[in-house]
Amino acid sequence: MAADSMEIDDSLYSRQRYVLGDSAMHQMAQSSVFLSGMGGLGIEMAKNIVLAGVKAVTLHDTKQCETWDLGSNFFIRQEDVLSQRRRVEAVCPRVAELNPYVHCVILTEARLSLQKRVNEFCHSQRPPIRFIGCDAFGICVRVFCDFGEEFEVSDPTGEEPKEIFIQSITQDNPGVVTCMDNQPHGLQTGQGVVFREVNGMVEVNGTTQPVSGDTSQLQPYTHGGFFVMVKTPKTYRFETMERQLHDPQVLTPDFSKPEAPLQIHAAMLALDNFQEQHNRLPNTGCLQDAEVLLKLTEEVNATLRNKAPVNTELVRCLSRTARGTLPPLAAAVGGLASQEVLKAITGKFAPLQQWFYLDAIEVVRPLQSVSAEEFSPRGDRYDGLRACIGESMCVELHKLRVFMVGCGAIGCEMLKNFALLGVGLGKSSGEVCITDPDLIEKSNLNRQFLFRPHHIQKPKSTTAAEATHDINPDLQVDAHLNKVCPATENIYNDSFYSRLNLVVTALDNVEARRYVDSRCLSNQRPLLDSGTMGTKGHTEIIVPNLTESYNSHRDPPEEEIPFCTLKSFPSVIEHTIQWARDKFENLFVHKPSMYNSFWQTHSSAEVVLQRMQAGESLEGAFQVIKLLSKRPSQWEHCITIARLKFEKYFKRKALQLLHSFPLDTRLKDGSLFWQSPKRPPAPFDFDLNDSLHFTFIVSTARLFAGIYNISYSEKDLSEEAVTRVLADVKIPEYRPSEKCIETNEAAKKPDSTKMPLSSEEEREAITQLEQAIATDSVTAERLQVIPLQFEKDDDSNGHVDFVTSASALRARMYAIEPADRLKTKRIAGKIIPAIATATAAVAGLVALELIKVVGGYEFESFKNCFFNLAIPVVVLTEPAPVKQSLIRDNIYFSIWDCWTIFGHEDFTLSDFMIAVREKYGVEPTMVVHGVKMLYVPVMPGHSKRLKLTMQKLIKPSVDRRYVDLTVSFAPEADGDDDLPGPPVRYFFSRNGETP
Repeated sequence: MAADSMEIDDSLYSRQRYVLGDSAMHQMAQSSVFLSGMGGLGIEMAKNIVLAGVKAVTLHDTKQCETWDLGSNFFIRQEDVLSQRRRVEAVCPRVAELNPYVHCVILTEARLSLQKRVNEFCHSQRPPIRFIGCDAFGICVRVFCDFGEEFEVSDPTGEEPKEIFIQSITQDNPGVVTCMDNQPHGLQTGQGVVFREVNGMVEVNGTTQPVSGDTSQLQPYTHGGFFVMVKTPKTYRFETMERQLHDPQVLTPDFSKPEAPLQIHAAMLALDNFQEQHNRLPNTGCLQDAEVLLKLTEEVNATLRNKAPVNTELVRCLSRTARGTLPPLAAAVGGLASQEVLKAITGKFAPLQQWFYLDAIEVVRPLQSVSAEEFSPRGDRYDGLRACIGESMCVELHKLRVFMVGCGAIGCEMLKNFALLGVGLGKSSGEVCITDPDLIEKSNLNRQFLFRPHHIQKPKSTTAAEATHDINPDLQVDAHLNKVCPATENIYNDSFYSRLNLVVTALDNVEARRYVDSRCLSNQRPLLDSGTMGTKGHTEIIVPNLTESYNSHRDPPEEEIPFCTLKSFPSVIEHTIQWARDKFENLFVHKPSMYNSFWQTHSSAEVVLQRMQAGESLEGAFQVIKLLSKRPSQWEHCITIARLKFEKYFKRKALQLLHSFPLDTRLKDGSLFWQSPKRPPAPFDFDLNDSLHFTFIVSTARLFAGIYNISYSEKDLSEEAVTRVLADVKIPEYRPSEKCIETNEAAKKPDSTKMPLSSEEEREAITQLEQAIATDSVTAERLQVIPLQFEKDDDSNGHVDFVTSASALRARMYAIEPADRLKTKRIAGKIIPAIATATAAVAGLVALELIKVVGGYEFESFKNCFFNLAIPVVVLTEPAPVKQSLIRDNIYFSIWDCWTIFGHEDFTLSDFMIAVREKYGVEPTMVVHGVKMLYVPVMPGHSKRLKLTMQKLIKPSVDRRYVDLTVSFAPEADGDDDLPGPPVRYFFSRNGETP
């Protein structure tokens, strides 16, 4: 079967398709990968590659399962160790279980000398076999890529080209293109663009032009048009490992340490030499071995063309930890290396050239003075970890009490890391509490590796807890099904947070992150946040009194599409998709919900009629009665409504617009009304032979049947049956209206339920309701409908069919390039593209920071990260340090500060203000609780409140121990503004207990 004709299981791969595209998915489904070595790094890569959907993965390994492996390989179990199974035999069926589309066979592992020989062979083949070498020794990891002398990449960045509208084009060499609203184009020299719909300088239309082009001999530009960047393939050249060893081309992840990659390169090559000479790795904590490795590093460094000073501290740490494993480091680099595998077999995204090095020296640096005994093996699953971070740190991880919000893709990866690190062991009084209200969907299985097909429609949190227990039976996991929001503060209260050591978020939306951050800030708890979008990922580490919080920075809000653009003047496909999505919400969600709500409030149609006849205005009555009078009772009526909607949306709307604004309409300045980005609509007639027309009619009718609980058969959906019904539909004659069409981009969508009715509309509503009552149409059943909820991942429900067909028809009406179903589904469903490689990487990076938080490390040790595996780029930076704000007289505060005042039953507002002044040395001038102003001197009557008790002013609930008050303070000079300060936590009793 040809690759392009292969069917992609969208219900499983939809999120990944948005990252890689169908061409790359087809190539993966026909590709074979050989993977040698089933240690911590190898199993991470196997997991990610198999989840991606590669056709065949050959796993190779020569070792037996040992207790040590339980701490680094999440697919090896205690019974595998006891039965002395080979590692590859143990992991193979569990890897294969991840993806029913992938076939796994068994395969080995190698030292650098063997890697070089294999690489030479791969490079010499025609076509070359893509080669990737990966190693993890203690705190250091490396990735090497060689994809041959010429490796063509179809799409180096994966970014979707945008349509940029044109303001003007000069006749010059080179010609200067000015973008509409001075929008940045993001183009670089050497790239090409395609111009479309340009008026005047028509020669540029439809041709690929270089970014720097000559327009001096072309006709003058008049108006309109846009351009789109053309993706051009790029060829990358690689050298063999042997050639690269002495002059390596490296990626630099931490710009504060630009020399680090070359230092790690020299140290790890020296470690390879150490193994060749001694047939072993350096012994943990052996000072003699460390000195030997240091000498070897100096010798290696002397042979490098491009070199950095030997990092003695790094070499000694590598020597001490080389026998150990840091599972999070393997996860982070395994994610990056797995993405390189996918690049090698698809040609999608820019490959790594050619080395990537990363160290975790910040994790172990504070442990250098610890005795060697701390790192000695104890014969359990944590020996590999212990060799890196020591026994005391392992014990602290075991005792940890963690709260993780979210059990999706990142949540699953974090739980795996917790299991391998031994975070939250029951026998050590530790615990991992997790919560997620969602159920498992098939689309989750492509990234959320703890879940299997038989888990679909089971809760994520409880299922993830069980799967994690399989990896480490000692882990204590308490799984909840709650959202973390103000409504659940009775569960996740201050007492709950006081028992925690830290919080981890694995969320997919900003508002939830902001809320959790506010709770961590209020309760002085560290927060580890991360997120991904396609191949991009970020981590943010928030530590009390050291860093700023998540809420300290705010991204600019997403630009909303103006109401008039959506309603009448779409210019790009995103506008027509949003219009179609809004139509779905209005027709099948909002109106049915409003209908139900109205009749629940006004249960009797007769009473509603009497009140309207008496001249009373009932909100929403006109819309509800209109729905009641037009309510279909059988399938044929649903088809009729769909046909009338087609006429309204795709013919009459265009006719009305062209009636209001004919094609030759000009603005006050003499320019044409219909010029870019405005596009004049072109009405079209209904044609049943057009598959798009047919899809719109059927999908719309099905949705109306759904909300009105009308049954239909498969036969009713046939073209023959639909044609028969449509033949009897009478289309009313079109008469243009003189209504005003909104053209102001600042105007907001009006609320139709609150708009005043004309007397004609009132009379029409009364007449329709009278008729409905007279014909016994107002039954209890007819006063209820079934609102829908947009479900993007169920292809059988017709939701995406409706949005896709409606959007495509509107795009056709406005001469906009339509989007296929896949793109429409992504935009309409607000789907975040996702892939397992990025998810594994962010979770690994977060877990490394977790170790530092537990160790109480200094600010300089912590790292935030941003990466884009597509380019690839990895950037490690220090978190933003906490800011100290001056109140006055050397009194400072930060976001982490919270002043406290303990009161009692008779404690007055005046007592509170005196207590603040005496304890903190500044005079309060204003006190606010939430949105309620307790004391503002200029407000009438507020001075009398000073004698009132805090209990009476605040009126706390019976179980409320305290409230956080916003207090302003007196400025140093009269006339200046009041000064902000930290929140003041007022306890209602002297001991802080419930009064």
